[in-house]
Amino acid sequence: MRILFVADIYARPGRRAAADVIPRLIQERQVDLCIANGENAAGGFGMTENIVKKLRAYGVDVVTSGNHVWNRPDFVRRLDQAQRVLRPLNYPDDAPGNGSVIVEARDGTKVGVVNLQGRTFMASIDCPFRIGERRVEELRHETPCIFVDFHAEATAEKVALGYHLDGRASAVIGTHTHIQTADERLLPKGTAYLTDAGMTGVQESVIGTRTEIAVQRFIDAVPARFKPADGDPMLCGALIDIDADTGRATAIERLRVRIESTAGADVGDED
Repeated sequence: MRILFVADIYARPGRRAAADVIPRLIQERQVDLCIANGENAAGGFGMTENIVKKLRAYGVDVVTSGNHVWNRPDFVRRLDQAQRVLRPLNYPDDAPGNGSVIVEARDGTKVGVVNLQGRTFMASIDCPFRIGERRVEELRHETPCIFVDFHAEATAEKVALGYHLDGRASAVIGTHTHIQTADERLLPKGTAYLTDAGMTGVQESVIGTRTEIAVQRFIDAVPARFKPADGDPMLCGALIDIDADTGRATAIERLRVRIESTAGADVGDED
């Protein structure tokens, strides 16, 4: 079975790329399950219920997230009811929402999806290694096919988690930095790994924001409101092939798909 993972969708340009590319990839590459990180989909910060509905309409089956999932209070209040929208599992139990889910792929395979967040240079929350290992083992009682989105800053922390879950998770794919790494590989025990899948949005930007605003903030250190960059977006992500009987990955392909025209894309009015 084949999973399409779409890297952090950033604001309206990212949603335009998602609207254009995801349906084509699902059909042309015979994708059985589509997972997308949507934590930046609404203006670069958080999500809205309407945007999630749009992503689902494009073919996204599960939406993962990270630290920005909490940016929009109206949406946070709906997380408990949003079974296929995940927040990082290793936030405290009292936090709203779910950190994992089991879904049925188009080919009938059950797939467990787990969302974790790193702690290096990020919020001090529960240990993603212990929490992730425990949940993966629980899910393996129902399916050997398990996908992990690890939303983390430090590359070393991501690589370490990949090896920690090697042979137990089918794939460990990193998100958060918006910069795609070129280290996709199959780990020794059969886990597909990529340190960071990148960003779905305007590449001629500073991780999705307008360059002039970001540069000036580094120069004068004065807080400024970031605005999404304009331009032709690119969809980044990965395709992962998994043996449905064993849960072992058999292939991973890094994706970078640029689109030149976004006219007519049904992405809504939000930034």
